Amino acid sequence: MFLLFGYGRKQKLLGPGGTRTCPRCHNTTQWIRLREYTQLTIFLIPVLRWGRKQFESCGICGAAIVV
Repeated sequence: MFLLFGYGRKQKLLGPGGTRTCPRCHNTTQWIRLREYTQLTIFLIPVLRWGRKQFESCGICGAAIVV
């Protein structure tokens, strides 16, 4: 029997976030809203998803904060 499975973290772009000053690079820009989760796939079909969290990421340096 051949079983093909995968495991890993995925990120999904949710759209534009708020405009704020980054604590790391000190630039004021519009941040990007993302959702990150861990998923298990079997035969390229997502079966389980867990550890979901939403966060916003700086468009310049990539620093992130949980929303």
